[in-house]
This record gives sequence, structure tokens and C-alpha cells, in this order.
Amino acid sequence: MRAKVILGILLLSVFTPIAQAQGGQPDIVQEHWYHSHATLTIDVNAWADDHPDIVDLTSAGQTELGRELWVVRLSDWSVDTKLDGTQKDIVYIDGGHHGNEHLGTELAFLTAEYYIEGWASGDEEVQRVFANTELHILIMLNADGNDIDTRWNINQVDLNRNYDHHWNEHDETQPGSGPFSEAETLANSIYMNTVVPNADLYVTMHTGVWIMLYPWGLIPEQPSDWELFHSIREEIHETISEIPVENANQGLYPNSGTSRDYGYGIMGYPTFTFETDDEQWAPGTVEPLSSRLGEELEVMQFLISNVWHWRARLHIHDLIIDEDSISATVVNNARTSTSNATLWWLPEGIDATNLSVTNELIDENRTFTLSATEAIMIGDFFGVNATNSTKISFDIPEKVSADGTFFLVYQKRVIDSSMAVVEPVHDEEIIVASPEDDIWLGGWGIFDPTGFMLALLAAAWWVSRRSL
Repeated sequence: MRAKVILGILLLSVFTPIAQAQGGQPDIVQEHWYHSHATLTIDVNAWADDHPDIVDLTSAGQTELGRELWVVRLSDWSVDTKLDGTQKDIVYIDGGHHGNEHLGTELAFLTAEYYIEGWASGDEEVQRVFANTELHILIMLNADGNDIDTRWNINQVDLNRNYDHHWNEHDETQPGSGPFSEAETLANSIYMNTVVPNADLYVTMHTGVWIMLYPWGLIPEQPSDWELFHSIREEIHETISEIPVENANQGLYPNSGTSRDYGYGIMGYPTFTFETDDEQWAPGTVEPLSSRLGEELEVMQFLISNVWHWRARLHIHDLIIDEDSISATVVNNARTSTSNATLWWLPEGIDATNLSVTNELIDENRTFTLSATEAIMIGDFFGVNATNSTKISFDIPEKVSADGTFFLVYQKRVIDSSMAVVEPVHDEEIIVASPEDDIWLGGWGIFDPTGFMLALLAAAWWVSRRSL
């Protein structure tokens, strides 16, 4: 029966036109035939050979049977940072947790292919993305299960129940002997923690139901960063697709130990499970993949092009220092709120080039520790809502003066596990007030000596004019 299905797809594919996406599409077999690990290996190595300026091919590890877990890393590698010198944003994508969910694997492949071919054709948006973003795409995680067309890995474990986030809390079917008991999930977690710990987006690709799922799968409550997920849903529905975008627990079913909840709850990423339409157990598709997954690919382009917005982005507007207080307006230009922002000061002469921060939640109290021990925290924690601003005002601690550097320290998102960042306040935003400044600025008031004398002279002139 399987042979007849394969033959039928091949015959149909001869008469099926190839949808031409920007930069071209793969040959007719590629459009209709799902990848094995061997054909994927050929394709990703060809990308690396043909496009060394943008493709950095690496392996996250091996499967239980020793197959390489290929990660296609995409960016303009001629530049290490954005034009303004800041770090590039990072997107992490994986596909194929379940070996028989082939369209999820193919969506990961098509995402990589779209950007490679877009770069080759000179697409301006792709060039903008590569100037500002790194894409890390692990296309086929369960390579052993993929090649024998089964949901499980070779040990009969569901890899998407094997992560160390409330592992087996819902009495999951075949979650493994313990968290990260399987080579594939362990390798994926190590890659997350060592290569992309600061990722600004994580999307894991599956097949079965046409839906996008955000945390939590564990519980029905909305996640801490619900505002971000809801705004993404609204824009997708308004401009791209009617695909449902829901909390995983309510939108699909309760589950635990998933990579999505691990990515959000442990790593602090904004995460989605992208479920494409049901296509399992067949070796290929009659409809060309590029058109069948075209709508899903548009959603991925939206998520990637706007990745800058998926974390808080704070900056100071007019930090004013007077004799005994500091005040400022803190603006958040992105779509994610932060509730754990602080203002810090570092004395002049202290090297702050590689200043880093550690954040912890101890007995429900947030603490930040900066790598420079001379740093002084000014005031208390404050929050800034997405696309909004807040005013702060604090007493000046002893030793703090304008002769130093001010820093904003804050978490990228509201979720406790989110990474913290350290960003300097630019000198042009700092205003030093003084008694002399106050007198000068208020010199036109009638209670200021200068203003009072000017008022007398004006009155005398007016009287003299009236007497003429």
C-alpha cells in the first residue's frame, strides 16, 4: 500500500505546477517529497557550500542512533553586530520533535530556504533581517523517528514530553524515564542554554491541528506576558491569517514537559508551538509544499521581521539630577512589559565595557547583582508597560554624582525566568541642575532680583511715556 501511495504521488507530481516563490523553489521532488535525514543532510550541506557568507552549518548533537542534529544558522556573517553596535536579535526554531509530523519539519526547512533564496535574489527585507538578526533552525530533531515514520524516538519516548519543566505532571504517555533522558532533548536543551540563551523568539514546529499555541500547556491560566501574545494574535488575524492563536492548555489539551513551556518557563523566551494541518504517515504531499505551507510561512516572516519588538526596549528621556534627587521618564518602545527595571550608577573610571547582570528571585524578592561591585542601585524596582512610559523619581544615594555612568538594568519580559540586560544611559539625556541654573531659568520671575529690577525699569518707562 505504501508503495502505491509513493507511486501515485510521484505520478501526480509530474503534472503539478511548481509554485514560484521569491528566489525560486526546489525541484519537483523537493516540492512533494518529505525529507529523510539523508536527504536533509545533502540539502543543508549544499546550502553551506553555496552560501558561506550567510549559512553557518553546525550540529547540536546526535540522536540516540548517532544521526547529526543539523542546525542551519543564518545571518550576514560579515558583520557581528547591528549597525549601531548592539547585539543582533536571535530567533530559535526547531522542527520534527515527532517523527511522523512531517509538515512541521518541512515548515522549518521552508523557513530556512525562504531566507537563503531571498538573500541570493537580493530581497531587501531579507537583507534587513540578516543585518539585524541571527536565525538558528534545527530542522529535524527526531531524525530516528522521522526515518521510520513514528511519533516516538527510537526508545519509544515522546520527545515533547521529555523536557525538564514540570516533567510528567499530567501523567503523560511515554515521557521517558526522567527529564532529558533522551539524547535529542538533552542536546536541544544544551543548545538553548549555551548558544541561544538570550533568544528573542522560539518557535517549535509540529503537525496535527491548524493552530498556534503559546504557554501554558501545564495550566489554563494566561502567561505573565499575555499582553505580548495577545497583541501578536491580533496582528496576525488582522493582516495575515485566521489561524487560531491560543493558550495551549485550553486551545489543545493539558500537557507538561514540552519544549514550549520549557522555553518560556525556564529560558524566558517568548514561545509558540506552530501546529500545521494534519499530515502524518504519508511519505509526501500532492499539493506543492511551498503553496500548502505558504500561509504558515507568511506568519513566520511576520514573527521574524518584528522580533525586535518581542522584548522590552527601554530608554531614558531626560534624566535630571539636582541637589538631592534624580528624576526621569523611562520609555518602552516594544510590545513586552517589564516589571523589574532599575537605575544604576557606576563611578567614573570604572570599565563598564562588558558589564553583566545576574537576576534572582529570593523569597519572592527580586535581586540584581552587577559584575562591577562598585555599582550603586538607585531607588526601587519599577515597571514600564509595553509601548508606554513611566516617570521615576528617587533620592540620590551617597557618592552618586554626574561624574559617572548611569545604566538601566531590566528583564526583557515579565516572566521571572527572563534574562536581564544592562544598557547605558546616553550622556545627551542627562541634565544636571544646580542653584545657579534654577536662578537663571527663573530670572524672569518678579520675585527674582533680576526680574524685580527689570519690572521697576519697565514701570518707570511706562510712567514717563504717560507724562509726555
